[in-house]
Amino acid sequence: MTALATTLERIVGPTHVLARPASLLAYRSDALPGHRVMPALAVMPGTREELIAVMRALAEDGTPYVARGAGTGLSGGALADGVVLLALHRLRRIIQIDPVARTATVEPGVVNATLTRAVAAHRLHYAPDPSSQTACTIGGNIAENAGGPHCLKYGVTLNHVIRATVVLPSGEVVQLDRGDASASASASSAGYDLLGAFVGSEGCFGVVADVTVRLTPDPERVITLLADFMSVRSAANATSRIIAAGIVPAALELMDQATIEAVESSVYAAGYPRDAAAVLLAEVDGAAAGLDDDVRAIEALCLESGARSVRIAHDPAERTRLWLGRKKAFGAMGRVAPHLVVQDAVVPRTALADLLEDIQAIGVKHRLRVCNVFHAGDGNLHPNIPYDADDADESARVHKAMKEIMTRCIDAGGTITGEHGVGLDKLPYMEALFTPDTLDAMCSLRSVFDPTRRSNPGKVVPVRSCREWHATPAARV
Repeated sequence: MTALATTLERIVGPTHVLARPASLLAYRSDALPGHRVMPALAVMPGTREELIAVMRALAEDGTPYVARGAGTGLSGGALADGVVLLALHRLRRIIQIDPVARTATVEPGVVNATLTRAVAAHRLHYAPDPSSQTACTIGGNIAENAGGPHCLKYGVTLNHVIRATVVLPSGEVVQLDRGDASASASASSAGYDLLGAFVGSEGCFGVVADVTVRLTPDPERVITLLADFMSVRSAANATSRIIAAGIVPAALELMDQATIEAVESSVYAAGYPRDAAAVLLAEVDGAAAGLDDDVRAIEALCLESGARSVRIAHDPAERTRLWLGRKKAFGAMGRVAPHLVVQDAVVPRTALADLLEDIQAIGVKHRLRVCNVFHAGDGNLHPNIPYDADDADESARVHKAMKEIMTRCIDAGGTITGEHGVGLDKLPYMEALFTPDTLDAMCSLRSVFDPTRRSNPGKVVPVRSCREWHATPAARV
């Protein structure tokens, strides 16, 4: 790729094209260490014009590429195996904030939490809040349709994206729009919702040059509760009862004893009771009037379900501490083992209790420690296994356990991802979840945006499932 590297250097400058293996080591995996590959080279555009020029150079050369933000993904979705890695972290301008329309237009490399800090003075925030929000980027959030604890009430990334300027794999620049920026969330433009298709496409349809997102007013009041239980089943049952009662908390998160121990032994210690089998972190927000009624109802439902106690955060500092433990739980597990595998199945809430017991049994069977920390309110499970990826025997047991866990979740009527994407990691489960015709329809949709499959090749849909792919050899790269 010497000639291509020279072309790219002319566009972005020599210091922003990496080709030496030692310089590329940081890009061989994302936050899921089980998959490790090396890109052929990495290119880092710093302006919109550079991004477009790079995309057109790649198209002219017929070279596949993989776009990458902060590398916080958990599915191997941003890995470039012998192809060009397009790093977007330098595109971090907040282009415009409109506090009246409650919108912001940003480049894809803007960090999630940075946007909320930028609009805080207007008493606004960006609602989707992945646990990695202090590092993950808006572009990556769009690629995965990221969620987060507060998406139970406020919706995932898709619900907050109004329009995007997109560079297609061909180098063509298009604007995908959902309607007027000042309109309600239900507004949509005439024609097909191509923006809706693009969000969550995992980098397979092109690259975001800029995006306009909806901002959310800060609630008048926020109340955070922590309920502790002596069994995981009781905590899961409390979750179902809260939702069944018609209460929609802003967030409803469950952590089991293994997670509690990891957090409390780390610098993120939040004051969770170490002897609890599980804790349920619940938050309600909105207009002050009537909020206390929801708090009393949640407290009663937790106690009726077997909670030993329900603690209410008395000030913002205590609330922040409780949430820090939850948001940094994945990092805290670094004390347990050098690597961590995280899954992302979504199951019916009514199946949570049984599935959590099954997951624990699978961990015991394979001699592995499973730590559960997840979005209980919408049934989005995150079973985590700390392990040593350099230990071949342990890695093999981890992969067997994860396959059994995912199969069990599918059998329970669940799906394989809620917010982390399919990427490479969940590719083997796609054929268990979807019919051949459905997978082929996905391939056909991808062909509309990327007919030559150069954008994030080998991800999301198994190639063997694409009839058109096999029928058109010339389209292969």
